[in-house]
Amino acid sequence: MTVKLVYFAWVRERIGLPEETVDLPADVKTVTDLLAWLKTRGENYETALERSDVIRVAINQEHAEHTAALPRNGEVALFPPMTGG
Repeated sequence: MTVKLVYFAWVRERIGLPEETVDLPADVKTVTDLLAWLKTRGENYETALERSDVIRVAINQEHAEHTAALPRNGEVALFPPMTGG
């Protein structure tokens, strides 16, 4: 399965890419699986996703839970929690 990954804020800074398209292994089916797999891709990913429980996710531009299934040929955005005022 191929997905487009888009990174925001410090996730983007730590990974070093604004976005990328990846071919996922067959066993990567959920957001949780994706985050675990990304951590294996290098130190920059491991550092960016060290606290994957706080990473927010949008699938095809709609907020999603970590238990959500990944879209075939879709977009997954990863971003840190945001605060504002």
